[in-house]
Amino acid sequence: MFPCVCWLQPLLVFLSSVLRAQGENCPASCLCPDPHTVDCSGRGLTRLPDEIPLDVRRLLLSDNWIPRIPSDFLVLYSDLVYLDLRNNSLSHIEPGTLSTSSRLVFLDLGSNNLTDIPSGTFGQSRSLIKLRLGNNPHLSMVNEDAFLGLTSLRELELERNALSGLQVGALSQLPSLRVVRLEGNPWVCNCNFANLFAWLEENSHKLPNGVDGIECSLPMDGRRVSLSQLSQDSFRECQITLTLTDLLIIIFSGISVSVVAIMTSFFLASIVHCFQRTSKTSKGDEEESEE
Repeated sequence: MFPCVCWLQPLLVFLSSVLRAQGENCPASCLCPDPHTVDCSGRGLTRLPDEIPLDVRRLLLSDNWIPRIPSDFLVLYSDLVYLDLRNNSLSHIEPGTLSTSSRLVFLDLGSNNLTDIPSGTFGQSRSLIKLRLGNNPHLSMVNEDAFLGLTSLRELELERNALSGLQVGALSQLPSLRVVRLEGNPWVCNCNFANLFAWLEENSHKLPNGVDGIECSLPMDGRRVSLSQLSQDSFRECQITLTLTDLLIIIFSGISVSVVAIMTSFFLASIVHCFQRTSKTSKGDEEESEE
């Protein structure tokens, strides 16, 4: 029994030192279940914690009151692959904040107060695979180049935001996209929605519930309808196509208007000329009478 205890003692000392060092590097009020994970979820934080280990790979900051991320925050954390900022008070992401996160694979910015996603927000994070932006009730604008450079992105969540429209280029430039969530937005089925509708029909397999799970408001009466009830013909008035007959009519109408304008001008010029000649003749007769 004693030989076994003597053999285990060095191992216990080593494990104790590892755990002690791990605890010393862990930010106050946070948990560090393993050497590369920092869990500060639900701690009532109003700013980012201090003394986060530089080799952190998973940083969990959900369910706090964090209002902003400094633009240089991720510069030192080059090993970070998982960042959860869900359910905080973020209203915007400063330009360049995520441009240095070259290894980031998972990013959750859902359930915040974001209002727009401008161009270059994610700084061509080519390793990013999953991006959550859903449940931002004030998010009403996503720039066409917001996701530019995210060549590895497979899952994009934009559900339950305030989007009434979205430029199709924001989605079509994601070559690895497999899943996109767009349900729960106040989409408006006007002519600006026509291109997005065509893309959604063509890529319905990427929608978790197909087009059945997405609704939009009709511009005439505001009535909400499922996209499954619409077709390309619903946007036919938005497509301006001219047949040969239409072109000939337009050309003939233009020529006719030009001819009429020329004839009218000639007629008016003739009247003015005749009036001038008549005036001169009358004046000459009056002079002769006076003599």
